[in-house]
Amino acid sequence: MLYAIMSEDIANSLSLRLQARPAHIARLHALQAEGRLALAGPHPAIDNDDPGERGFTGSLIVAEFSSLSDAQTWADADPYIEAGVYSAVTVKPFKQVLP
Repeated sequence: MLYAIMSEDIANSLSLRLQARPAHIARLHALQAEGRLALAGPHPAIDNDDPGERGFTGSLIVAEFSSLSDAQTWADADPYIEAGVYSAVTVKPFKQVLP
């Protein structure tokens, strides 16, 4: 089943994001290589693909896991959590309707 992992950043998280980004992206590439990643990306802090110094306010990952517990365990191990980027992470089942 698909699960949405919705994360909220702390204020001024950009420097922490940049430090932890390689490890964060490596985990996403692993999901993608396994054919389990539906989509992933950050929420820019402003209405622009490149928010510059304004950074990001959170992230969304939609991926396939065998259970909510497995999705939560995976989310809990995100390098952004260890780096202090996220203030909150919510994991919910996701039903893709379109496309």
